[in-house]
Amino acid sequence: MERLAPEQHDTLDDVPEPAENPVLFGHRAALSDLAAAYRAGRLPHALLFVGPRGIGKATAAYHLANHLLRHGDPAAAPAEIAAPDPASALFRQVASGAHPGVLHLTRPLNKEGKGFRSALTVDEIRRINRFLSLTSHDGSYRIVIVDPADDMNANAANALLKNLEEPPARTLFMLIANSPGALLPTIRSRCQVVRLAPLGAADLFEALGRAGFEAPAGDEARDALAERSGGSVRRAIMLTQYGGLEIAEAVDRIATAKAVNVPEAHKLADAVGGRDRAVPFELFNEHVLSLLSGTAAGAARHGDLARAAALSEAWREARLAIDEATTYNLDRKQHALNMLFRLNDTLRM
Repeated sequence: MERLAPEQHDTLDDVPEPAENPVLFGHRAALSDLAAAYRAGRLPHALLFVGPRGIGKATAAYHLANHLLRHGDPAAAPAEIAAPDPASALFRQVASGAHPGVLHLTRPLNKEGKGFRSALTVDEIRRINRFLSLTSHDGSYRIVIVDPADDMNANAANALLKNLEEPPARTLFMLIANSPGALLPTIRSRCQVVRLAPLGAADLFEALGRAGFEAPAGDEARDALAERSGGSVRRAIMLTQYGGLEIAEAVDRIATAKAVNVPEAHKLADAVGGRDRAVPFELFNEHVLSLLSGTAAGAARHGDLARAAALSEAWREARLAIDEATTYNLDRKQHALNMLFRLNDTLRM
């Protein structure tokens, strides 16, 4: 595929970035509501798109951005948001980051230019001030997309809050959040929340096909992928193309055994801990967190609140360990081994 958008911290090979994706699956009702609000002159100055990672939140935001820039007069705008035209100059400008009316903020590159920072920094957020100080040449919207907003560190969040308090006219902030609870309550209160649901199986498999990936053959395998992916196209791609299903099955076996199978644990840690294994490492960590949260939820449903609380604390500790391993570039194999032994101890409680 022809890559238009700059590489991001979570770019996958041969998968379009949200800015360069002309096709959106699902979420039509939410976009229709936003189109109607724009046409009526009631579009708020800040939107918070929330939902699981990889379901199309940022793609929806870019489709809305294209709509506003293409139809500058709200009263004359169509009632529905049409798919942007990939051949148009507007689409290519927005996708490549060259449009003067769109500012996309995400995790920046490390100072040495290798890899990306583990957080969205205050220096990135400060770019908003200069961006908003520039006068639009045609009076069109100025659009700030923060993706994902829950990656901001504390200083960045406080800086963004100041921008949200008194935005200039015809300015739209669109914040993308996988975990909205991680945002400051004051940021959430200044945004209209747009909740996007996980994709249904039909949309999920159609999106996979459109991206050039084949869904597994057989109803049982397709049902398993739909369940494990949680309606996320990104996760479905990672599960099928990067060994995610095998990683999840291995984690489940080791975590639920009476004792850790040490050779199998080392084999899995080798598979996810190599320097060139960023995606398998991410999948490993995501599944560990998912297993802990799912088990905690099950304990709570059955009234075992003490076990649910212990599992929730284990989830918090695992999240912290993952953040530290990523931030400080710790030994990935050792991290994976530590996680497997802790997980086994926790689930046998």
